[in-house]
Amino acid sequence: MSQEAFMRQALDLARANIHAGGRPFGAVLVYQGQVIARAVNQIHSTQDPTAHAELQAIRQAAQVLGRPRLDGAEIYASGHPCPMCLAAMHLCGIERAWFAYDNSEGEPYGLSTAAVYAQMARPPQQQSLTLRALKPVGEDGLYREWQQASQA
Repeated sequence: MSQEAFMRQALDLARANIHAGGRPFGAVLVYQGQVIARAVNQIHSTQDPTAHAELQAIRQAAQVLGRPRLDGAEIYASGHPCPMCLAAMHLCGIERAWFAYDNSEGEPYGLSTAAVYAQMARPPQQQSLTLRALKPVGEDGLYREWQQASQA
């Protein structure tokens, strides 16, 4: 199947999601030339703000493959992935991502993530979300414990 065919599947999912009351986002995850996950943005049906199409596809693919790493996989997304989805792609080893619609095309319809990108690019002390370190007195060794447990 061609890259364009994979993208058309993602767009078909996005359009079907619009008709189901959702947002215009669909994603197809391909591994070794085969579609192993198809998903849509499910925020409207789950009330889960992280239920983006790309994340849903990553979750499905990890279950299908039986592992959290998706090295070598590709995602075809109807819209430009948000920072959360891009971070997840990096964390699980997605090799490349394709998108049909750019953020600027969604701006007139309230679908831009430009402000989120700008906010995340700031140092932690300058972000609107307060992010500060807080390690209780006497707390030590959590990561060392994890390393030892994973080597046992």
